[in-house]
Amino acid sequence: MSMFFIALSQHTFLQTALVAGFLASIGCGLVGTYVVVKRIVFLAGGIAHSVLGGMGAALYFGLEPLLGALVVAVIAALLIGWVRLKWQVQEDTLIGALWAIGMAMGILFIAKTPGYQTDLMSYLFGNILLVSERNLWFMAGLDALLLLVVSAYRRQFLAVTFDEEHARLRGIPVTFFYLLLLVLVAVTVVLLIQVVGLILVLALLTLPAAVAGHFVHSLGAMMLLATLLGTVVSTLGLALSYGPDLPAGPTIILLTGGVYVISALTTRALTRRRARLSVLAAETGARSDAPPGRVEQNRNSSP
Repeated sequence: MSMFFIALSQHTFLQTALVAGFLASIGCGLVGTYVVVKRIVFLAGGIAHSVLGGMGAALYFGLEPLLGALVVAVIAALLIGWVRLKWQVQEDTLIGALWAIGMAMGILFIAKTPGYQTDLMSYLFGNILLVSERNLWFMAGLDALLLLVVSAYRRQFLAVTFDEEHARLRGIPVTFFYLLLLVLVAVTVVLLIQVVGLILVLALLTLPAAVAGHFVHSLGAMMLLATLLGTVVSTLGLALSYGPDLPAGPTIILLTGGVYVISALTTRALTRRRARLSVLAAETGARSDAPPGRVEQNRNSSP
């Protein structure tokens, strides 16, 4: 790992990769928290995998793949949101179909695009080391958009996330803000494609926020902790992958997954321990409150 930090001061592409990891972590913290709390991971997966169609079409027509990804991601978010609202009985099947259609369209466009598309392969599996300065500005612009929207409609998103019926009674246009939330998920997916690729994007979108949810319970604190955690794991994953020349994206995801597993097991163990201590405290309190004769009777009746 020391080799990485020495190389970091010498190579611009590593410095760019660190900045890209930080920018992606902002999206993780802001939008991933809503995805985890509202439990729309499957919907986010449908949006993420539909993006391949947009990237393939953009390459076929000679456009910027990330621009195609953003357009298709937003369209997919609105379509999946409409399916979720209007077709709840067949929701899983329809979203799964949109997921598969997006992937299939992307593969067809790739097959008809002349030459071997190495850039598209990096979008599929991620290569944070290939992020350009132009991509950084693109990611920073998307982050600014996320921050602006989340800050402006923080209370509305809070109401829609936790209790849609109560939000409707308060006069909040739930459908609009639900679809807007899915659009934010689409924007975040495009952000994360730069770092870990389309295949692994769902893990980085949800795991830092899930870990943060083990320790804090307010949305603001979860967002901040998830952003910090995303920055740490992206930096450490990049450092761990540098020496043995491993793919950075999968290394980041494995590290994030390991942190999540340890956090989940630790939280479960602590919860069980607290439960046992509460039971013991209740039993001790009951014995101390009992009359002396009852305590003596309990002692005599015990084996």
